[in-house]
Amino acid sequence: MSKGPGLFSDIGKKAKDLLTKDYISDQKFSVSTYSETGVALTSNAVKKGGLSSGEVAAQYKYKSTFIDVKVDTESNISTTLSYTDLIPSTKTTVSLKFPDYNSGKLEVQYFHHHGTITSALGLNQSPAIDLSATIGTPTFAIGAEAGYETTSGTLVKYTAGVSVTKPDSCASIILGDKGDTIRASYVHHLDQLKKSAAVGEITRKFSTNENTFTVGGSYAVDNLTLVKAKLNNHGKLGALFQHELIPKSLLTISSEFDTKAALEKTPRFGVALALKP
Repeated sequence: MSKGPGLFSDIGKKAKDLLTKDYISDQKFSVSTYSETGVALTSNAVKKGGLSSGEVAAQYKYKSTFIDVKVDTESNISTTLSYTDLIPSTKTTVSLKFPDYNSGKLEVQYFHHHGTITSALGLNQSPAIDLSATIGTPTFAIGAEAGYETTSGTLVKYTAGVSVTKPDSCASIILGDKGDTIRASYVHHLDQLKKSAAVGEITRKFSTNENTFTVGGSYAVDNLTLVKAKLNNHGKLGALFQHELIPKSLLTISSEFDTKAALEKTPRFGVALALKP
């Protein structure tokens, strides 16, 4: 793949990951094993509230082909097949879910030095069509995406965004929800090794005149331990601790605390343990 501006979904992704990735409010346990033939098997168990669920997944990668099959406790089977360079500079992905046949999707991503295009088509009788495009460079990118519903003949979504990326920082602005929401974010690494980072994000919803401002940060204590925290203007405080117990095996503990209703609500805690050989 060529090194270009990236996909439209990459705009604002660094800030989103820093503020949301690995923050959980339930209990999750996963175990992965790998065979000599290149097959990876993963078993997940999740407890959310008083409900428990689980799934077993198998992934296989060979050269330009990737296959992922998942079966959950409700007998749903999800299959994803990805192939790189079926057409030069493209990645083609087909996803199917049984017994919900209408959820199937075909997606093609095209990469160029100065732009990317992604098109997705629902595999059903009344398919939804999603199209996104980005132009620019690895430093500056501007893009847009739109979703068209063939049944009603209307645009169900349209979003535009711009990002500026430098070695130690990244800024982005996204206009979404059909122009009803604007979100601006900024991420800055505080040291050359990128062990610590600070992020700020502000979101305004025009229809309700509501503003949400969130600040956060992450700090790598050492090569094995990461801590993160975030706080928004509504009083929601989040914290995360992640430690690599053994190579590739992670213990993650996170919590969320409502500072404006400290005596009324119990803090939410989440624990995840991922074991990999």
